[in-house]
Amino acid sequence: MIFDDLIVGCGLSGTTCARLLAERGRRVLVIDKRNHIGGNVYDCYNDDGILIHRYGPHIFHTQFKQVWDFLSRFTQWRLYQHRVLTFVCGRLVPMPINLDTINLLFNTSYTEQTIGDFYENVKNDAMPIENAKDMVVSKIGEHLYDLFFRGYTKKQWDLYPEELEPEVTARIPIRYNRDDRYFSDPYQGIPIGGYTPTVARMLDHPLIHVMLNTEYQLIKNAIPVKRTIYTGPIDGYFDHQYGKLPYRSVEFQFETIDAPNYQPTATVNYPNDYDFTRITEYKWMTGQIHPKTTIVREYTTAEGEPYYPVPRGENKVLYGKYETLASKEKDVYFTGRLGNYQYLNMDLVIRKALELVERLAF
Repeated sequence: MIFDDLIVGCGLSGTTCARLLAERGRRVLVIDKRNHIGGNVYDCYNDDGILIHRYGPHIFHTQFKQVWDFLSRFTQWRLYQHRVLTFVCGRLVPMPINLDTINLLFNTSYTEQTIGDFYENVKNDAMPIENAKDMVVSKIGEHLYDLFFRGYTKKQWDLYPEELEPEVTARIPIRYNRDDRYFSDPYQGIPIGGYTPTVARMLDHPLIHVMLNTEYQLIKNAIPVKRTIYTGPIDGYFDHQYGKLPYRSVEFQFETIDAPNYQPTATVNYPNDYDFTRITEYKWMTGQIHPKTTIVREYTTAEGEPYYPVPRGENKVLYGKYETLASKEKDVYFTGRLGNYQYLNMDLVIRKALELVERLAF
């Protein structure tokens, strides 16, 4: 078959592009080096019959109706709203920090009308914001920063917050009420049946052909195409000409427990205790009824699959060199978390793919 477009990567970014292009009459080849579709949103049933997210928890949330409507073409939703607890000072408290977090930690009785006084007394909003620590301390002060952010950031990035860009903590909400939802977007949910069947339906088009276990470097000169959309690491595309862009990876340690539940909510963060960053229990998210339950502990590492671009100034400079190279490529477009070297939520990955296809000439 002769193809018009080659898409490298079968995650949400590449799959969205493939579907939109096929619907415009383009013949699309999608390749992925892994042995499954879906990229990091891949989910499956484990040996005990419990639906798990193989690469860590993925909760879809967005403020963009266009993105929600697009994905809703391929799935129905379990209208799930994520809640997270954090283990600090020997107890579980809500995260993001809210009214109940403060009252539980400090044995106080603030209300929505008075909690503002607490934040005013602890924050330092007059300080210059030069790094991720400054961003947090300006909102909640040194003590809460130490309890919730310093240790978690070090485990996540192997860097302390003062070594990272302010953007790392810029979007962390601080709540003046009892809202314990992790996200406040108007559209939130988990695809009923899983992400993998959703991606399969996106790819179910007569003009889309998928090849798994396929490395781009091995086929790039063997299959002639008119245009390439590349969602892999941008530095890898250019054979690391300027050196490797730093990423953090994650080691997932799964455990199935002979009990209906393990913890009181889907995710519990551990900023100061143990080596892992968090534990997630999938049944809270999927709503699956099963006599057993599966949890996953996450350990961030320097080696392995690239998940999180490391937000430091020198890394942005290095990415800028690759971005300049990319701008000179003819009929090659880079998108997605790895292609743009940005930490992007799923909805922004899809939104960028929608915008990219809209810009392309047909």
